[in-house]
Amino acid sequence: MTRLFCQDNPGILKLDARVLKSRPGAVLLSQHPLYPGGGGQLPDRGIVRWQGGETPVAGFSEEGGLAWIQLPGNTEITGEVQVEVDPVFRQLMRELHTDLHVLNALVFRDFDGALVTGVQMNEDGTARIDFDLPGADNDRLRALEAELNDVVAQDLAVETSYVSITVTHGEQGLLRSRSVAPPPSAEGLVRIVEIAGLDRQACGGTHLQSTGASRPIRILKIENKGRSNRRVRIGLQGL
Repeated sequence: MTRLFCQDNPGILKLDARVLKSRPGAVLLSQHPLYPGGGGQLPDRGIVRWQGGETPVAGFSEEGGLAWIQLPGNTEITGEVQVEVDPVFRQLMRELHTDLHVLNALVFRDFDGALVTGVQMNEDGTARIDFDLPGADNDRLRALEAELNDVVAQDLAVETSYVSITVTHGEQGLLRSRSVAPPPSAEGLVRIVEIAGLDRQACGGTHLQSTGASRPIRILKIENKGRSNRRVRIGLQGL
């Protein structure tokens, strides 16, 4: 997987670039700040501007290891461009993704290393995360809301690093998903997201620089999805 600019620079939302390849409805750029989606996080919204006009980003596709930006209709552009990320939507995804890491850390700690079986973040400021938790007490899960918001209030630093695949598989707790793992970069490295003093796990999405940049969190609902799957739905207060 190509290392994304937004993974190392989630706060930079505007970049100048040049068109490497173009065809009707799609363009390949030298660089861009957009997150294409994955790991339960929705793709960024944004705009591509060039001398002849501007157009919203319609989506993303990967072809031969290259990430193409999809454009509406048969839009075709060449030359120099500027790409800008929708700041409100990026902030929303960064908050939800960071908050899910906090919840994941607390469940992993309190429920015998329970693994994640699914994640989805939504544009309405809600998200859900599924855990392999047969026989878990839903009231214990619901009671985590207070500690979730305590972690937000502590304003813990969130940092990223890269480690080898060998380290990823050798260090307990770096891989939290039951069935999938973030793909390594072309150099064979896996991205690690760490919340100071609380959590450290492999992840490819965009996150806050510290937990205090998130709005308070509500646990909206806990559902039993099958014999062993527990779904926890969260939402950002005020949305």
